[in-house]
Amino acid sequence: MTAETSVPSTALLAGADRDGSNYTARHLLVLEGLEAVRKRPGMYIGSTDSRGLMHCLWEIIDNSVDEALGGYCDHIEVILHDDASVEVRDNGRGIPVDVEPKTGLSGVEVVMTKLHAGGKFGGGSYAASGGLHGVGASVVNALSARLDVEVDRAGNTHAISFRRGVPGAFAAVGPDAKFETGGLRKTKRVPKTRTGTRVRYWADRQIFLKDAKLSLENLHQRARQTAFLVPGLTIVVRDEFGLGEGGSKGEESFRFDGGISEFCEYLATDKAVCDVLRFSGQGTFKETVPVLDEHGQMTPTQVTRELDVDVAMRWGTGYDTTLKSFVNIIATPKGGTHVAGFETAVASTMNEVLRGKKLLRVAEDDIVKDDALEGLTAVVTVRLAEPQFEGQTKEVLGTSAARRIVNTVIAKELKAFLTSTKRDAAAQARVVMEKAVAAARTRIAARQHKDAQRRKTALESSSLPAKLADCRSDDVDRSELFIVEGDSALGTAKLARNSEFQALLPIRGKILNVQKSSVTDMLKNAECGAIIQVIGAGSGRTFDIDAARYGKIIMMTDADVDGSHIRTLLLTLFQRYMRPMIEAGRVFAAVPPLHRVELVQPKKGQDKYVYTYSDRELRDKLMEFQTKGVRYKDSIQRYKGLGEMDADQLAETTMDPRHRTLRRITLSDLEAAEQVFDLLMGNDVAPRKEFISSSAATLDRSRIDA
Repeated sequence: MTAETSVPSTALLAGADRDGSNYTARHLLVLEGLEAVRKRPGMYIGSTDSRGLMHCLWEIIDNSVDEALGGYCDHIEVILHDDASVEVRDNGRGIPVDVEPKTGLSGVEVVMTKLHAGGKFGGGSYAASGGLHGVGASVVNALSARLDVEVDRAGNTHAISFRRGVPGAFAAVGPDAKFETGGLRKTKRVPKTRTGTRVRYWADRQIFLKDAKLSLENLHQRARQTAFLVPGLTIVVRDEFGLGEGGSKGEESFRFDGGISEFCEYLATDKAVCDVLRFSGQGTFKETVPVLDEHGQMTPTQVTRELDVDVAMRWGTGYDTTLKSFVNIIATPKGGTHVAGFETAVASTMNEVLRGKKLLRVAEDDIVKDDALEGLTAVVTVRLAEPQFEGQTKEVLGTSAARRIVNTVIAKELKAFLTSTKRDAAAQARVVMEKAVAAARTRIAARQHKDAQRRKTALESSSLPAKLADCRSDDVDRSELFIVEGDSALGTAKLARNSEFQALLPIRGKILNVQKSSVTDMLKNAECGAIIQVIGAGSGRTFDIDAARYGKIIMMTDADVDGSHIRTLLLTLFQRYMRPMIEAGRVFAAVPPLHRVELVQPKKGQDKYVYTYSDRELRDKLMEFQTKGVRYKDSIQRYKGLGEMDADQLAETTMDPRHRTLRRITLSDLEAAEQVFDLLMGNDVAPRKEFISSSAATLDRSRIDA
């Protein structure tokens, strides 16, 4: 048996013999209290990198937020000190400072040093909270070189410090100051009306990786999110360390009295087709849980729980779905039973009303979840005591009753909106339903087209277009597809290519502008269909980059305005329907030369022909020749298109991997790229006209090839 044998997590091998023959109970090491946390930190905070460092901060902040959830706190301050320590202040009730009878320790020491200890186990202190397991504060304490706690309560400030979990006091600021063990002490008197908690800690660099650091951006994002979820709560983030851009310092304050309705508006990026809908309700359920009786024994008891549901949602003109879910203000990015109940309610209620209003034909299938959620931005929140999560990271809610209660609340409220007789609400409801029906019909049409393509493939000997000049190699990483402009260039390219790994697909003229065309029109277009068919990985949401038949897609167009236009149209097709190819860096533009200069009596080792790729480069090259006394023929050849080049010239300059230049197409700024595509290729003519007019003054007329 090795050191990885199956034993309790707090029992570790203390030195068994290598062959295991003398493995006895004396070789087991039982870690007490916070020792287990320091030995296996990943079990409690996920990792010891930047993510784990941020998790520690969330644990302390969430304790203060729980006070706000209970209505006892309206101001939280997070300070990133210049000595790398972090402090969280709140004006809540303050951690209890009286003695806990079982341990004989003060409440502060119990919370900070005992695992699975706290006020969130059903003792009546919190109706709903983000903390459940009672390990958050004690884990942060265990993983800190120093942690200071100050509590204002009962007219006094109570203070205690910890060094790696050991209580006492430091003689000065900083984790390296002199330390003496001790307990909670009173430091000064304060007004009895002043209450609150201040926690300041220095993360232990013996535990965390050297490059682990806090993210100011993530902290602002989490603070903003929490302020949305708890209306009336002010969260101030003060950076004194300099985590901002360029080492800048500063302060941000977050407060949103509009709650999740305002959060929904903030998350939405498209134009709204209905107002933000706010649905709320509650339900009860029963569950059996172990409860501490008067004798200190855990007794299974059936208790009645309340679950509050609060949802903000609105549909927009876009196609993507943005859904954020929370349980007691803790984000559940992987969903859970509350999200499942919400999605089921939206789809089933929409179908019920669509059938009732006859917006769906009798022969048509019901819409599915994705149709109903298309263009939806929603914030789904539930609050309940002791929710069941999967693990300490709380990414998935497992409380089964949440599905039923959320489903019931949303179904009732959404049906009332969709069947409203008020003029404005009825108009908005009809637009929402028609959008869902249109999404369903588009999905069905796309599936029928796909099925038709599959049937066609089964009947034909080859599904690839006849005009494709394919390569012989099956090695995807090595193969290249050249999309060539016109048949004249194709003839030259066939002679210039290496048919082992270079395939050619000619396109006739300018393809369809897919930015302002429907999916159906795009699929009907012969050139677009051929490109998607040849690449073989599908399109849109069904695009599978692993199924692509070629490692590189190279657009080879003429070096003129028309060539640039064709290249832009091709890029629009890739950006809209095959974006993963661009994101993976597998789409390129060939760079053919513009000029060929023939040298007279070139020297040994000097090429007879010199190629240039722009007028500026040509001028510089000719000036260089004159300076060095290199003679060249005056009849400099200027290529009007790829078809004018001989096969050996095209191979040498544009297609041969040993000599060619390729320009990789990237999406380093996706949002900016989409705005440019929409400006140049979209339906709205006015912004494009303004762009052309404003750019005309910067045009170099000498570059016009007339």
